[in-house]
Amino acid sequence: MATQRIIAPEAADAPDEQANWSLRPQRLDEFVGQPDLIERIRITIEAVRQRGEPMEHVLLDGPPGLGKTTMAHVIAAEMGARAHVTSGPALTRPSDLVGALTRLGANDVLFIDEIHRLPAAVEEFIYPAMEDFRIDVAVDSGMHSRTISLTLKPFTLIGATTRSGLLSAPLRSRFGVSHHLKYYSASDLQLILERSARLLEIPMRDASALESVSQRSRGTPRIANRLLRRVRDYAQVRADGRIATDVVDQALALEGVDALGLDELDRAYLRTIATTYRGGPVGLEAVAATMGEDAGTLEDVVEPYLLQIGFLARTRRGRELTHDGAKHIGVEIEKERRTELFDSGD
Repeated sequence: MATQRIIAPEAADAPDEQANWSLRPQRLDEFVGQPDLIERIRITIEAVRQRGEPMEHVLLDGPPGLGKTTMAHVIAAEMGARAHVTSGPALTRPSDLVGALTRLGANDVLFIDEIHRLPAAVEEFIYPAMEDFRIDVAVDSGMHSRTISLTLKPFTLIGATTRSGLLSAPLRSRFGVSHHLKYYSASDLQLILERSARLLEIPMRDASALESVSQRSRGTPRIANRLLRRVRDYAQVRADGRIATDVVDQALALEGVDALGLDELDRAYLRTIATTYRGGPVGLEAVAATMGEDAGTLEDVVEPYLLQIGFLARTRRGRELTHDGAKHIGVEIEKERRTELFDSGD
């Protein structure tokens, strides 16, 4: 895609990521949402503190923007240790990992984002580090080559992935704590926005204004904070500087974000299926060709949220628009096609 969508769950650029960092919680008590994960982490940290041991390795999976990186830093802070950050694509050779591992202090956290993208050679190299806190390093080459074993300080590896199905079974089995992060409820997002508004010192004219932002945030804190910053800018320039419900509506309408958090690409996708293909079923490649978009972009960026809110159905015959999806864009699915959709059993 040529432009970054405001409702994209990934960080848009370095300034966007920096602005997001300033709003992230620093401790478990500040973390809103994901109650099951918080309770498990709290118990685990308290137990290992009492025993004086490093925390077990942690695997976090789920869609982008839900707080996997934030949780890694929170765990490090709760353990009184440092967090060292890298990513799967950045570790192309085992030697790339040697420096990261040897720099770790006792009980430090090594956070590997997109860990499912680790090359096989690097993945196998990290196994003894996770299990025995040691690595085997090859010295020299050819007939003079030899291997030396380096002892590491006890550490905690936290892996994050948006594609847990791509993780190998041997790697997955080496994590003691594994958790799937879920999308946030509107009420949790509102609490996050209230905290962000305090940190940004945003004056509020209407207490329900943040509820309006949370309902458009697609269950994702990163999107919620990004929308809040856009609303703040709009209020400063076009209103009296204070945020109210009408200011939120005007600001996000300008950004093309509707009441459910859909943008123009989402609506164009729904309209294409509704009008060109009479509601479906239709193959993804056909929809992508009609829209002039990449099929992978539609599948990874557009469809997940439409499936989540029940506007789209995936069937054996292709993509189909639901009644709610058609209603949202103001079209009607032909009754004959609807009957065919629900009566087809083969």
